[in-house]
Amino acid sequence: VSVSQDSQSRDNGPDGMEPEGVIESNWNEIVDSFDDMNLSEPLHHDTKVEQAILPCIKGYDVIAQAQSGAGKMATFSISILQQIELDLKATQALVLAPTRELAQQTQKGVMALGDYMGASCHACIRGTNVSAEVQKLQMEAPHIIVGTPGHVFDMLNRRYLSPKYIKLFVLDKADEMLSRGFKDQIYDIFQKLHSNTQVVLPSATMPSDVLENEFFQKKKLLIWRA
Repeated sequence: VSVSQDSQSRDNGPDGMEPEGVIESNWNEIVDSFDDMNLSEPLHHDTKVEQAILPCIKGYDVIAQAQSGAGKMATFSISILQQIELDLKATQALVLAPTRELAQQTQKGVMALGDYMGASCHACIRGTNVSAEVQKLQMEAPHIIVGTPGHVFDMLNRRYLSPKYIKLFVLDKADEMLSRGFKDQIYDIFQKLHSNTQVVLPSATMPSDVLENEFFQKKKLLIWRA
């Protein structure tokens, strides 16, 4: 995977996608190999990953645009695991997904990598035992939370989930999330996070209305695309 600024190599994405949904990259640094990213030893894994890991682990706010199946989940999972402090027993990364099934899938993917490090990840979704979840959030404070917007906001609003140490916010499938009526919930969650929280937006498409969204306009987003 490489960063391309050649307009002739644009990928218009799925059928029906508007041409303006494709954005050009403004991230130019690439590395020759996985080893050159200087990741922690447990993250040297055979999973296919993308060059977008590099700006993410350097702390930039990033839009990572690539087609489905290109490895975006591995990209932000590794980016999160590289940045969390394992000795700090507090939630440090928050990932939002559009469905509970995707949240569960993402949580399993994060744990498949994070288990080597001793990282903890919890799926914050409806349909689970609420009292057991509250106890887990308060007593164990998982390093990473993956959940759906409504339930995550409920846990934040009721102060069962603390935003105090959250330093990385990932909005998975950002285009889908904002087009499916989650805009207000995402905004409410975003308001509860620190203003300097890093934002990563992995998505298959990135229409201009996402870039113009009021709660991303204050961020100087780097654009990376496969």
